[in-house]
Amino acid sequence: MTNKLYKLMDWAGIEAIVYSEEDNPHRLLGIHNVKGGKLAQVFYPDATKAVLRVQERDYDMEMADEEGFFSVLIPKVTDISDYSFVITTSEGSIREFYDPYAFEPVITKKDCEKFNNGVHDKIYEILGSHKMTINGIHGVLFAVWAPGALRVSVVGDFNKWDGRIHQMRRLYDSGIFELFIPVANEGDCYKYEIKTKNGATFLKADPYAVYSQLRPETASIVHDLSDFKWTDSRYLSKRKKSDIHNTPINIYEVHLGSFARKKNDDFLNYKDLAKKIADYVLNMNYTHVELMPIMEHPYDASWGYQVTGYYAPTSRYGTPEDFKYFVDYMHSKGIGVILDWVPAHFPRDSHGLINFDGSSIYESPDPRKSYHPEWGTLIFDYGRNEVANFLLANCLYWIREYHADGIRMDAVSSMLYLDYGKNEGEWVANMYGGRENLEAAAFLKNLNTAVKKVDPSVMMIAEESTAWPLVTGDVAKDGLGFTFKWNMGWMNDFLDYMSCDPLFRAGRHGELTFSMIYAYSEKFILALSHDEVVHGKGSLIAKMPGDEAGKFANLRAAYALQMTHPGKKLLFMGQDLGDFDEFSEEKPVSFDLLKEDVHKELNDYCRDLNEFYLSNPALYELDESSDGFEWINSISANEDVLVFLRKTEDKNKFLLVVFNFSGVPRKDYKIGVPFPGKYKEVFNSDSKKYGGTDFTNKRAISSNEEECDEREDSIKIRSAAFSVNIFSYTPFTEKEKAEIEKNKEINRRKRIKEEAVNKALADENEARIKALNAREEADKADLVAKEALKKAMELSQKAQELEKILKKLENERKKLEESEPWAELL
Repeated sequence: MTNKLYKLMDWAGIEAIVYSEEDNPHRLLGIHNVKGGKLAQVFYPDATKAVLRVQERDYDMEMADEEGFFSVLIPKVTDISDYSFVITTSEGSIREFYDPYAFEPVITKKDCEKFNNGVHDKIYEILGSHKMTINGIHGVLFAVWAPGALRVSVVGDFNKWDGRIHQMRRLYDSGIFELFIPVANEGDCYKYEIKTKNGATFLKADPYAVYSQLRPETASIVHDLSDFKWTDSRYLSKRKKSDIHNTPINIYEVHLGSFARKKNDDFLNYKDLAKKIADYVLNMNYTHVELMPIMEHPYDASWGYQVTGYYAPTSRYGTPEDFKYFVDYMHSKGIGVILDWVPAHFPRDSHGLINFDGSSIYESPDPRKSYHPEWGTLIFDYGRNEVANFLLANCLYWIREYHADGIRMDAVSSMLYLDYGKNEGEWVANMYGGRENLEAAAFLKNLNTAVKKVDPSVMMIAEESTAWPLVTGDVAKDGLGFTFKWNMGWMNDFLDYMSCDPLFRAGRHGELTFSMIYAYSEKFILALSHDEVVHGKGSLIAKMPGDEAGKFANLRAAYALQMTHPGKKLLFMGQDLGDFDEFSEEKPVSFDLLKEDVHKELNDYCRDLNEFYLSNPALYELDESSDGFEWINSISANEDVLVFLRKTEDKNKFLLVVFNFSGVPRKDYKIGVPFPGKYKEVFNSDSKKYGGTDFTNKRAISSNEEECDEREDSIKIRSAAFSVNIFSYTPFTEKEKAEIEKNKEINRRKRIKEEAVNKALADENEARIKALNAREEADKADLVAKEALKKAMELSQKAQELEKILKKLENERKKLEESEPWAELL
């Protein structure tokens, strides 16, 4: 090496690069103006020779360090707008490449500041890997946030995974590292090699990668998302014009990996799944699909809820374009797509976010704040701007890049409470001494505000199970700003009631009615999700009491209550088949059950019930207003009966809904109705075609002026055990009213005549009774007289006989008196 060149060397800087400890390699590598010319420097480990090629002229470079550091001084007038290095390796191979250190920073200071302040809602366009062309040179820009790292390198297929080759530049004091690499290209696998200040070196997948390797591999993949051509503009325009709050929403929850499989049990591609799912959803009259998390995750049995690649659709089912096709295809069929999203926690897989730069940057360094003992995962540090930005931008990414119709946010309760799933001493109170996670609440408000600003037609759905106020309330009024909240209270009470033996349901009647007390405190979705059919809980049909017929009858009634209760609807896949097995990600949905009558009948029932929901505005038009619901009878606990109205703004277009949750069929069951008119049964879960007993009401029923349920009018119906009857209402026509009045007058006159006849008959009967009584008394008197005469005659005869005896005795006495018995003696 010449003395002149030797003096130009920054030997400390060269050592930092050779030992991979430099966070600003651009200050040395590349070509820089120096005294006496331009100094070109390159570092390529194990290189034995290096040549600088400028405008077809070669300059041999001198080795400054045997590890592969080369330098050369060229004339100052040399045009370096187009140059490359030609390297000969120790193996004798020759490589020519454009210098990755020849480029100015791509990411602006303004972008960095926005990110550091947590307000860069398109940071995914900056961080990650992005194909681009700079000064006519094609390559990939890599950028990652790792503020605590000593050095960050890009390693991948393009550099033999050698972290010494592509060391990145730290930008300002932002914590962001970037590097434009001309040799990188579409499809290259890569990671970031991070060296910490204590000397530890490890690999991390790109948090902003849009595509990842199929598990168990964990590398990120360079991928350009811009080539896909969407065809759903008409669908999106229609969505933006509609009001999701007064339209029917009936969601089919799907786990893509187990909806269907190939014959060899491999996963289907997103495209194949799109056709199969769309066909089923359309046939079954669902309006949306909700996909359990499709973001990249390493563990199948987590169902996607332990995410490592927040920006990458899982490669289990294909490419990002395949997933875009899935969404586009669904939209072409009028089906909305809701994505399950997990901002509450992340797993501890070593290639993921945990201790990303050797320190806790995505999670708090305090384990009492960062560790979730119940799930063994880590909690995001929502109070750190860059973390909140990562999540906020991620949500918007799925909306913008994948046209998601909704985002269902998992485990919101765990975000809102610092002590969620923790014991005493395992958590730290907030600044006010409370258990509320103030940073998480602020994040949710900011997120929902941002989503509404980008596209207010996108649904933001919270799985939140506590009494946190105003989850769906306006952010301006201190609400969290969600569109909908899962009604977990209704679900728990409802399933508890339905699983109870009918003999004891009377004691749990309040579990059916309590939800209406708070039904309008939030905007609810009634979810019967995957969570209710896993971990030994049993499937929904298995929860029902009774024999097989009883179980299916109960489940039909249960689904009808979900459909007629205020709130949007959600049902997990397989539950509309009556599958007795609970959900497992290891096997597909058992559609073969449809070959059996009992399962086919339930599936037909769910299809028709869904269609009934869609075609009756009373079941959704006033979902979020108490004007849309009215109790008729909520107190007949001993009969296990519920009767209510679902209403529209047109007072005559309501539905009368009657539930019989007892095992007793009822004939001529009397029900109060709101108006006089005709009530036609339009839906009955006991129909024979659904496997019921066909104990139905075939004809329209005219109301009578008979009080019931504190109503002036009533009807009498037939109600099967474990069933629902739904009636539409038609007012009497003027002709019918006239005929009713005529019949009422005829009946009135008949009643008057009948009353008069009855009175005459009553008077006649009264006179007859009196006459009979008089005759009876006369007869009694006559009998007494006869008996007295007879007795008198008998007494007279006896008196005569006694008189004769008396006479005789008198004669005898006289004879005695006249006689002188002593005369003889004289």
